[in-house]
Amino acid sequence: MDGALESRLLVLAPTGRDGPLTCDLLQRSDLRALSCPDFPTLCSEIERGCAGIMLAEEVMRPATTIRLMQLLNAQDAWSDLPIIVFTGEGTTHPGLTRLLRALGNVTVLDRPVRPVTMISSARAALRARRHQYEARAALELREAAVEQRDRFLAMLGHELRNPLAAVRLALDLLEPTPEQQRQLDVIARQSANLGRLIDDLLDVARVTSGKVVLQRCRLDLATILDGVVAALRPSACKAAVELSWERPATIWVEGDRLRLEQVFSNVLANAIKYTPRGGHVTLWAQATDGEAVVTVRDDGAGMARETLGEVFELFSQAHGTLDRAQGGLGIGLTVARGLVELHGGRITATSDGIDRGSTFVATLPLAASIVDTDEAMTSGPQPVPNKRHVHRILVIEDSDDIRDLTCMLLASYGHNVSEASDGNVGLTAALADRPDVALVDIGLPGIDGFEVARRIRAELGDDIVLIALSGYGQTEDARKAREAGFDLHLVKPVDTAHLRKLLATERSQLRAAVQAQATPAS
Repeated sequence: MDGALESRLLVLAPTGRDGPLTCDLLQRSDLRALSCPDFPTLCSEIERGCAGIMLAEEVMRPATTIRLMQLLNAQDAWSDLPIIVFTGEGTTHPGLTRLLRALGNVTVLDRPVRPVTMISSARAALRARRHQYEARAALELREAAVEQRDRFLAMLGHELRNPLAAVRLALDLLEPTPEQQRQLDVIARQSANLGRLIDDLLDVARVTSGKVVLQRCRLDLATILDGVVAALRPSACKAAVELSWERPATIWVEGDRLRLEQVFSNVLANAIKYTPRGGHVTLWAQATDGEAVVTVRDDGAGMARETLGEVFELFSQAHGTLDRAQGGLGIGLTVARGLVELHGGRITATSDGIDRGSTFVATLPLAASIVDTDEAMTSGPQPVPNKRHVHRILVIEDSDDIRDLTCMLLASYGHNVSEASDGNVGLTAALADRPDVALVDIGLPGIDGFEVARRIRAELGDDIVLIALSGYGQTEDARKAREAGFDLHLVKPVDTAHLRKLLATERSQLRAAVQAQATPAS
C-alpha cells in the first residue's frame, strides 16, 4: 500500500468548515490529514488506507457505526485502526458509549478540545499505528521465510529421493549369495532409515504450519501396529534390544493410514534408539473409554524431569551431546505429536529419570462404526503376474539409472517394457504404441510429466493407465497429478512390492485397482 495513504488521518466533521480547519491544524504540526465531506467518502478512504480516523459524535448514528464496525472487522488481523471521537461536553448518550466500546481502539475527547490535546492524541494514534505496521512487516517476513523454507524442502526432498530411488531399485533387482545377504540387509535397512529421515524433514514443516491434509478412513489400529513392528524388528535385533508386541483384538479408529504408520514408527524407533544392548521395548494397545491408547515403554536412557517438556520440541534429543551417537535429526517426535493432534488425539512422555527408561502414550478417538476399511488392498498373499496379467508398460524417466533399473525390474515381473528419456519422446511413443500403462516422471526435460499426461489422456482417453513417479510428495503435488489426468501419484523411492501387486491385476480391472489406491486430491 502507498505509504502516504497509510500515514494520513481521515477527518469527518458535522459541518463544512470544521473538517478543513481540523486538517489545517494537524498539517501545521506536520501530520497528514484529509477532510471527508460525508460518511460514504470516509468509508471509501478507509478502504484505500489510513493511519486513523477523527470524527464527531454527531455522525455516529447506529447505522453509520454498524457500517464502520463492518469495515474494521474486514481488515487484516494485524490492523486495529485508531479512532478519535469528539463528544459533547459530558453529554454523550449511554447507547453511543456502548457503540464506541464495540469499535475497539477508540479515544474519546470531550469538547471543547484544546489544540495541544488534539495534536497529542493524533500523534499517539500514529505511534500505535506504526507499531501495527511493524508487526505486519514482521509477519510478512516470517510468512515469506516459511514459504521459501517449504519450497527449499520440497526441492531438497526431490533431489534426495531420486538417488535413493536408484539405490532401492538396484537392491530389489539383486539376487545375492548367502555371503552377500548380510551386507545387502545393511544397505536396505539404512536406505529405509534415510527414507524416513527425508519424510520427517519434509513433514515437519507441513505439520508445524498446519498444511497436512489427512486422508481419513476407518482402520484397524492393531494391523497398522503389526506392520510397524515388522518393519522395525530387524533394527531392534541388530541393536540387541528385545521388542515385545502385546497385540490386542481389533481396534477401530478413523485416520490416515500412512500418517499413523509414521507416528508409531517414529515413537517406536525412538525407543529402540535410546535403549542399550540387552534392553527391552514393549508396545501394547487397548481400547478404553472411547479412545485407542497405544503405549511404548522402554528401559533405556530415560529423561531428566526438567527435559520432559522439551522432548516433542523441534530438533530436541534426549542427550544433546556433540557426538550425536544416536543419530537422527531430532524431529521425529515433533512430527508424531503434530500428526496425533491432527487426528484429534494427544501424546505424552514420562520418565522416572536418567537411565530409568521412558514411556510414551498416544491416544486416538475410536471410530464410530466399522465400515469402509482399507484392508482389501493391503492384506492377503502377494499375487504374481502370469501370462494373463502381462502388460505393455512405457517408462518415461530422464534419470538413466532410475529408468534402466525400473525397466529391468518390470521386465523381471514378466511385463513387456519400453522406455523414453524425455517428455517429447515419451509422448510420441505413447501415442504411437498405445501401451497399457505409462509410468511417467514429473520433472522431465522438454515437456514435464503433467503436460505429457494431459496430452496422452486427451488422445487415448481411458485406454491407458497413467502413473506419476515423482520426488515431490506433498498433497498439492498429488492434486496436480490428478488434475493432469494421472490415475495414481507415487513418490520416489517407490514401494516396488506394492507396484508389483497393482500391476498383477488383469487388464480389464487394472485402472480401477490403480485409482482405488490414489490419495484423494484436496
